[in-house]
Amino acid sequence: MLKCNDDSFYTGFTNNLERRMQEHRSGTDKNCYTSQRHPVELVWFQMFNNPSVAIDFEKKIKGWSRRKKQALIDEDWERLVRYSKNYTQFGKDDGASTGSA
Repeated sequence: MLKCNDDSFYTGFTNNLERRMQEHRSGTDKNCYTSQRHPVELVWFQMFNNPSVAIDFEKKIKGWSRRKKQALIDEDWERLVRYSKNYTQFGKDDGASTGSA
């Protein structure tokens, strides 16, 4: 997961992290989400042995809220679980000032 200069997160999948980071940093692909959001910073990654599992997890993360992604980046498992719960049952705000969701 990359953090872009506009504070947004980009989640992607690759079989070569160094090469893909270079591609994002160079901005040569003008159709890429990160091309107009430089600089980008690698804030989280996970290695998988099975590409299908990696792609499924990528898709899952893309559907997460910003604060849930930040909890993953911070390795704050309590917040990650809390943000995974139903908003109507547990509320949208946990009282912490963590920025926008």
